[in-house]
Amino acid sequence: MRIKNNQRGFTLLLATITASLLLILGAAIFSITKKEVMLSSIGRDSQFAFYAADTAAECALYWDVRHDAFSSTTSFTTATCDAQSLGALTFVAYGTPMTFEYQPNGYCARVSVTKNNDPNQPETTVYSRGYNSTCLGIETNPRALERAVQLTY
Repeated sequence: MRIKNNQRGFTLLLATITASLLLILGAAIFSITKKEVMLSSIGRDSQFAFYAADTAAECALYWDVRHDAFSSTTSFTTATCDAQSLGALTFVAYGTPMTFEYQPNGYCARVSVTKNNDPNQPETTVYSRGYNSTCLGIETNPRALERAVQLTY
């Protein structure tokens, strides 16, 4: 007596389905991991940009409070931050921003200092923008981030 076996190929079908499910699961885990790595790198780069902005704002604050560099009608050329010259800082007029750019730790920082001479409320505004890239690389870096700090005193 011969028994007929109608289940030939079932094992192959089960193995193919199992392998497909594991492949889909692996691809999903890889996709999630890739997004998490990208998200954490954006957080890190955001901190670099913020630290560059904060460093530049503190530099401008130091040169304004200690040396009055942003109020002199003569060009102030000795201002440096992190051993980098800030260039010639020349006061033009109240309400006109004075700008400089430098690279703390290789990251770009652009600063604008504006003095207001309102007799009721004289104030100085320091607006600093920091980037997670060098100053030359901002335009070409597709993942360049900008963070800003504003001081008003």
